[in-house]
Amino acid sequence: MKILVRSPNWIGDQILSYPFFYYLRQTYPLAQIVVACVPWVQSIQFRNLVDDVYLLPRPLNFSFFSKWDALEKGAQMLRSQGPWELGFCLPNSFSSAWFLFRAGVELRRGYATDGRSILLNQKLSWERKSVIHRAQAYLELLPPSEVPRPLATEFWGGVSENELDPPIQGVIPEFDAEKEWPGAEPFDPPSHPYWVLAPGSTAESRRWPIQKFVELTDLILSETGWLGVILGGEAEFSLASELVSRFGSRVLDWTGRGSVASLWKVFRSTQFTVCNDSGLAHMASCLSRSLVHLIWGGGDPRRTRPLGSGKIQLSVNPPVCWPCEQNRCSQIPLNHLECLKGITPHVVWNEIKLGVRFGRSPVSESSL
Repeated sequence: MKILVRSPNWIGDQILSYPFFYYLRQTYPLAQIVVACVPWVQSIQFRNLVDDVYLLPRPLNFSFFSKWDALEKGAQMLRSQGPWELGFCLPNSFSSAWFLFRAGVELRRGYATDGRSILLNQKLSWERKSVIHRAQAYLELLPPSEVPRPLATEFWGGVSENELDPPIQGVIPEFDAEKEWPGAEPFDPPSHPYWVLAPGSTAESRRWPIQKFVELTDLILSETGWLGVILGGEAEFSLASELVSRFGSRVLDWTGRGSVASLWKVFRSTQFTVCNDSGLAHMASCLSRSLVHLIWGGGDPRRTRPLGSGKIQLSVNPPVCWPCEQNRCSQIPLNHLECLKGITPHVVWNEIKLGVRFGRSPVSESSL
């Protein structure tokens, strides 16, 4: 049997799809499973659970014609490698369903949204799925008889708060990055205690103001003396530069270094991580054995809260419009980004201190 999966387009969604791929392989242990993905999630495809990864062609420019031409070329290339008996469409876009259709997939499963019902011959209603956790929505794309009984939010095991207690039961104790991302070439983390700051996010409604990160960094460095490691992409260069100019060698600027998969050892060994609601927040929650503290903005944690085997905290300041799940805040200037601006560095640091055991090796806590 040959199965084609159109992978999620975003780092966070790709991490949340791990339970889906885990059970997909269990359901079809002898099938040839191929994933089609965009370039920025290529490094975090789950190589132990699939047989091959196909990188979708990049459009030459941002025009509609160029995007459609690249989509068609990718579909035709995979069509030539068929026939594909079964396909799963994880993104809820019209183009992803069109891709499976044009690739010649016989049975195409996905949610009936974005006007694409005609392209899916095994379509599922999105009405209820829109209010459940996204990882669970991915799981329920599996054939009904194969959807596992444990919820996706119960997938991860963990370590008990009391180290003498047995591990908290889950399907897996923790994510095995070496097995799933064998070509990642991970960075070696600092040899002495450090904490991670991942201050980026593509959406305005999920980005804590820069000055608040500066104030929080000052608090952490003054009370712990631990080295800070700043992670992110090109968008975080300016913030990282500001922190380095202010705090000098007490922080390391590791923004824009390598693929996201190459960061797994850094997340695995940190004392704690602080981040916005972002793709790196999902990476940290999946990989970390320690506390992951999220500054939570306009998103709905019931649907997109990161999952993993570490302890996950959220700082939330919900105004009446929360959660809006919009990328840009639509409130008047007086209330603009109130959900984020109402979260103070002192409150965040106090919450982190409740979850971190200072003076010890990196903490291991149970997932909330």
